[in-house]
Amino acid sequence: MIWLALGVLLWGCAHLFPSAAVPTRSRLIERLGEKNYQGAFALTIVLSVVLMVVGWRSSLASASYGPPSWGAGAALPLVFVALFLFAASGAGSNINRLIRHPQLTGVAVWAGSHLLSNGDNRSLLLFGGLGSWAIVAMLFINRRDGSWNRPEPQPMLAEWKPLVGAAVAFALLVFAHPYIAGVPAMLR
Repeated sequence: MIWLALGVLLWGCAHLFPSAAVPTRSRLIERLGEKNYQGAFALTIVLSVVLMVVGWRSSLASASYGPPSWGAGAALPLVFVALFLFAASGAGSNINRLIRHPQLTGVAVWAGSHLLSNGDNRSLLLFGGLGSWAIVAMLFINRRDGSWNRPEPQPMLAEWKPLVGAAVAFALLVFAHPYIAGVPAMLR
């Protein structure tokens, strides 16, 4: 379980660093150069994912709480919403006018959906940790960037691209979930 915790902590710290320690980040970029800083950041993220995967697979799950009876049924539609938000963040859709941080909101929804359907200690650490990181990241980014200037409205057709992207990603994840997490996404 320690590897899982270290992976979640490393992920959170690495992602919070640019918005929480702006002067230190600037000095690091000055000292290392932009490309070397980006390389170190990417390596840190890869290491955090490896730690989370190793930690997840090497720890035994034990019950921490009882998820609601409707949690598993709500998880799949919520994951679709999370994927839509994630896809919409880079697609120039109107979601960006409604939600300041659609990608981070998507991560929080994804994490919450998994907490609704899983009540074990590993899920609490992984999804609780990543969901908490997403919420804290939004607060730090808001503090760093100040007031929000909403993007210009887009044509309604702009929503189709992230919707299709989310549907494709959802189908792939439902198929791959047993291989990634060891359990099917859809309970029979």
